[in-house]
Formats: sequence, structure tokens, C-alpha cells
Amino acid sequence: MKKIISSGLVASVALLAFAYICILIMPVLLPKVAEEYYSPAFVNDESRNMFYYVHPVLLAFGLAWFWNRFKSLLKGNALMQGIEMALIYAAIATLPSLIILYSAINVSLLTVGSWLLYGFFQALIAGIIFSRMHV
Repeated sequence: MKKIISSGLVASVALLAFAYICILIMPVLLPKVAEEYYSPAFVNDESRNMFYYVHPVLLAFGLAWFWNRFKSLLKGNALMQGIEMALIYAAIATLPSLIILYSAINVSLLTVGSWLLYGFFQALIAGIIFSRMHV
């Protein structure tokens, strides 16, 4: 339990930093995607912005639990284990939810693809951290 909490905290900080960096670079790298966030399909209520920062913390602890439970199935060095975990997370959690979102709200496939990559890299970062901390 101690490893789940400690690695969850470290991953939370890393994923929060990643989220903040993504906010800063997304308008530069993907200006068309950034424009979509001004669409009426998205809630424009600043009181909900905190959930963008709560999500990485909840995700980090959920992935820490998952890692602790299934780490013996992930083989290779820290990078390979992180990639495998990221692929599992993307296939099981991210992709199915994005298909539903794409069917329900008016966003481009590019936006959905950016969300898929974002989720993949979140799990990759967390997986590398867990691999190094759960030895």
C-alpha cells in the first residue's frame, strides 16, 4: 500500500506538470484543436477548470493500483513496461470513451486523436515512474 501511495504521489506531480505543459504548447502545436475548445460543445464555466487538474491525480492513483496489481505481466526495461502499460490503458480506457465522445459531441477527429495521444503519454509517464519505484 505504501508503494501505491508514494508512487501515486510522484506520478501525480509528474502528470500535473505534463497537463500544464500541454495547456501551454497545445495552442502552438495544434491551433485548430485549440480553436475547438471555444465551441459551444464545451462548457465555458471557469468553476469547472479545476477538474482538469484533479484528473491527473485521480489517474495517477488508479494507474498506481493497476501497476501494483499487474506489474508482473509487464516485461522489459522501464520504457518498455511504460509503453506496454500505456497501450493497455489506451486500448481499454481511453479509446472506448473517446469513441463515445466523438459520437456525442461535435469535435474533429484531430481533437479526438490528440486526446488519445494525451492519454497514452499520461500512462507512459506513470508507467515509467512506477517501474522505477516498484522494484
